[in-house]
Amino acid sequence: MNQPLAGFAPAPVTARMENHGSHMLKVALQTGNDLLARVGSMVAYEGFIQYEPNPPAVRQIARDWATGEGAPLMKCSGDGLLYLADYGADVVVINLNGDGISVNATNLLAFDAHLSWGVERVKGLAKFAGQGLWNTRISGQGWVALTSRGTPIVVDCGGGEDETYVDPDALVAWSPNLKVKGKRSFKAQSLIGRGSGEAYQMAFSGQGIVVVQPSEDSTDRLRVRG
Repeated sequence: MNQPLAGFAPAPVTARMENHGSHMLKVALQTGNDLLARVGSMVAYEGFIQYEPNPPAVRQIARDWATGEGAPLMKCSGDGLLYLADYGADVVVINLNGDGISVNATNLLAFDAHLSWGVERVKGLAKFAGQGLWNTRISGQGWVALTSRGTPIVVDCGGGEDETYVDPDALVAWSPNLKVKGKRSFKAQSLIGRGSGEAYQMAFSGQGIVVVQPSEDSTDRLRVRG
């Protein structure tokens, strides 16, 4: 019975965060090194791990989530191995080395609790869609796990003069030092009668990366925020 399943057994721990397959995150928890994770993302754990939904650190920032940009978080603490997933989405693990990343909250799975984070408005887009776009910015020294609806691509903007254009609904994350501006365009569907015509794109320039998933989110990220 065990022999056919041997290839799916957990591998030895090599890092604080790592993939177990492409759709699951494995986190090595230790006392004093807590984790913030999306509520409902726990699929299994070993050891002694406690969960606290909506901890004080999250409540302090929750007022910014009135914009619609945010995800319910829980604090995970203790000693053991924690496995997280989000409805079979691909998991992308990033080790921040004193830098930062700006993340679409619907793609945020987990991050080290000691990292600096908050909800911020993306500059340069307000004139395109009401109050614009809001993202979760995370920075410092530690680990972040993102999800992607399919295997993502990571585009290196390279610091050149050329801009990288992304559909906002396919955007996962980007380097916060990149310059961002909006651009109006027409989706190809409008040419064959399926779309509504005018659409928006986000243009990135500067030195940094942009993470793009091969699937458009079902929600319009550039809708007017009430």
